[in-house]
Amino acid sequence: MLVQDRKIIKPSKTQSTKPQEHFNFSTWVSSNFPKIIVISLLIVTVAVVFFVRNDTVSILYSGKSRSKSLKPTQFPKISFSSIQPNSDKSSPFATFRSERWIVVSVSNYPFDSLRSLVKIKGWQVLAVGNSRTPANWELKGAIFLSLEQQAKLEFRILEYLPYDSYVRKSVGYLFAIQHGAKIIFDADDRGEVIDWEVGKRFDLDLFGVDAMQERILQYNRENPNRTVVNPYIHFGQRSVWPRGLPLENVGEIVHEEYYNEVFGGMQFIQQGISNGLPDVDSVFYLTRKLGSEAFDMSFDEHAMKVALPQGVMVPLNSFNTLFHSNAFWGLMLPVSVSSMASDVLRGYWAQRLLWEVGGFVVVYPPTIYRKDEIEAYPFSEEKDLHVNVGRLIKYLVSWRSGKHRLFEKIMELSYSMAKEGFWTEKDVKFTGAWLQDLLAVGYQQPRLMALELDRPRASSGDADRKEFIPRKLPSVHLAVEESGAVNYEIGNLIRWRKSFSNVVLILFVSGPVERTALEWRLLYGRIFKTVVILSAKSDVDLAVEEAQPDQVYKYLPKIFERFSSAEGFLFLQDNTILNYWNLMQGDKTKLWITDKVMHTLNIIFSILPSTV
Repeated sequence: MLVQDRKIIKPSKTQSTKPQEHFNFSTWVSSNFPKIIVISLLIVTVAVVFFVRNDTVSILYSGKSRSKSLKPTQFPKISFSSIQPNSDKSSPFATFRSERWIVVSVSNYPFDSLRSLVKIKGWQVLAVGNSRTPANWELKGAIFLSLEQQAKLEFRILEYLPYDSYVRKSVGYLFAIQHGAKIIFDADDRGEVIDWEVGKRFDLDLFGVDAMQERILQYNRENPNRTVVNPYIHFGQRSVWPRGLPLENVGEIVHEEYYNEVFGGMQFIQQGISNGLPDVDSVFYLTRKLGSEAFDMSFDEHAMKVALPQGVMVPLNSFNTLFHSNAFWGLMLPVSVSSMASDVLRGYWAQRLLWEVGGFVVVYPPTIYRKDEIEAYPFSEEKDLHVNVGRLIKYLVSWRSGKHRLFEKIMELSYSMAKEGFWTEKDVKFTGAWLQDLLAVGYQQPRLMALELDRPRASSGDADRKEFIPRKLPSVHLAVEESGAVNYEIGNLIRWRKSFSNVVLILFVSGPVERTALEWRLLYGRIFKTVVILSAKSDVDLAVEEAQPDQVYKYLPKIFERFSSAEGFLFLQDNTILNYWNLMQGDKTKLWITDKVMHTLNIIFSILPSTV
């Protein structure tokens, strides 16, 4: 019987027939005095025990709460040698096998681009649903995994996945591996593969003689401080940057002086470029948009593919990236960060671990076309990405591990990243579940290879240097079409910056800082080594400092002191546009020189009252 169905039985009232007697309190007390004493002592004892126990419990609970709040991230204990196999026994495709898979996440009915994907010969499309996917979703030629079907697969990772996110693609990756995958194309259901052939530019065969003897251009390793590059420059778009590139690197627009070469066969992760709407962040999308006009950019399809050496990284995404089986472990999409940061963090995490197995990333000319029908995500969705990605890259490049098996290194790095605050303990547990599921579906972890990071960097001789000058394709620059003249000015800017870049620009923003600060920082950040933005209200995320408009002069000495090695300072308001190209003929003595301005301001401040 349910609790709410139980009936309360009231005790019956009985009528007393005994005649009532007059009650004498003093007589009753005197006759029962010993009993009263005993009962009183019992009551006091119980009360004391009750209050003491409550205080103890509250102290213990407080201690537990405190220890819980300070509880360190726990390292999961996993025995990778005792994982039981997990075969598909529930889906209608239990016996189906394919070596080449295209995995997409679907939240809407099939787009025309997805209908075209299923027609590509030799590839099996796998559509992974979420809570927003229509219940009657269906597409001939595609395998569809609904939430119900995913639950029946009994993967460990299901416990950690959100219901309404594309990161549920992780289930699809495991399903594909379980069903014989050797190559997985991590794709977007809105992207059209150029010429409907995945292998036209991607390298599908890595083990043939020709593939292993092929020489691939590689970014040079001369600069030990360079840890990340913008691949769009190599493919003709120096004014565009990919989502996941640290904003402090956006101003680096100079093409590679020279390249090295590397033998093919180990490019286990292959990143494609997208024409139309490339993978850009909300900062680019919101500051470069020409009203309602859609982006339709082109990259150089004739540019040679380019590899990344150990120690240098590149942003990777989850809608135009090809993974070979030696890198399947790197498909895991983190769950404790925002969806717009998940694939980017995955990409940097995977690149670092890829070096441990001797692999590297290669970026390819345009492989898909995406129409600009996508609303930009708000900056807040990418906030963690912009704040942490630069620090993450530096951390990953410096990270070392003494473990002797790849999965042990993966767990160690995931744990270290949680301790550093790049993701949470949830992703540490998720990583453990992911690796166990990989083994359960039959995946074998690759062997480790010697790390080249710590080897001395040999200088490249002239014979080892390969030159490639990227084409300059039409682009957009702060909502202005780039022409040959603009590219010519950029060339002048590059030459100017070499001898005149150590000037600090101080910019005061009088209106809302969200968009203005980003626009001007992106524009002037390519010209000046340092840009300091002031406003009436500070914004830590956008690096905007507080200064009242009528008392800015009081804040300037702090800036001068902070950048004491600067050659000079320029002050602008956001309603002024600086013709920076004229600075090449400018007189540096007319700038604010640190020591002179500091001396002058000290005199002024001693004369003027504080209320001025």
